[in-house]
Amino acid sequence: MMSTRASWLAGLVAGVALSVSAAQAFELVSLQEQQAALTAPEPLSPKTNPVAGAPMIDIVEPRIGSVITSPTSIQLVFQASASSAVRPETFKVLYGRLRLDITQRLLGAASITAQGIAVKGANLPKGSHRLLLSIEDSLGRQGQRQLDIEVN
Repeated sequence: MMSTRASWLAGLVAGVALSVSAAQAFELVSLQEQQAALTAPEPLSPKTNPVAGAPMIDIVEPRIGSVITSPTSIQLVFQASASSAVRPETFKVLYGRLRLDITQRLLGAASITAQGIAVKGANLPKGSHRLLLSIEDSLGRQGQRQLDIEVN
């Protein structure tokens, strides 16, 4: 099953629309925002179970669990259940403990489709970063994924 999923994901990744402006780097998060997020208290979040059938967010890049360099690429693939469709206009990216909405910064460097988003040249300061990614489907179900990044 894992190889089937990997090949399916590779095929889907190849189809993700990508519109990056001349591979220019852009500031996804500033050093001041990183420092503020690291010193803020952990936000209170209700403990909830994932909604059955909610869209899933697969992280293709950066590689989870590896230390990355900046600027970096970010590539996400969205998967909806058979009975619904992903609504790309509902995509959100919240940064750190402050849950700073950085969605427009990411969308300013790439186009989003129902299949996913890919961007190159995202600058992040050295250190730890947490991104909370979310997307909704046509039935109003929200899928979320947390991305923890360590930049060297």
